[in-house]
Amino acid sequence: MYEHYFQCPYCWEQVSMLLDPSVSQQTYVEDCEVCCNPIEVTPQFQDNELIGFDVQSIEQ
Repeated sequence: MYEHYFQCPYCWEQVSMLLDPSVSQQTYVEDCEVCCNPIEVTPQFQDNELIGFDVQSIEQ
């Protein structure tokens, strides 16, 4: 697993997330561990290295 730190698009807190480098590109929804709002997460890996990471708020 790969731990990555980023800023939540809702509460702007620094949070960390464990990412699975065995899948080169994926998109999924996970709740912020601080404010519990859903975040769309899109990590990209190449040769087990994180080469891209994007988070988007999910408007409710």
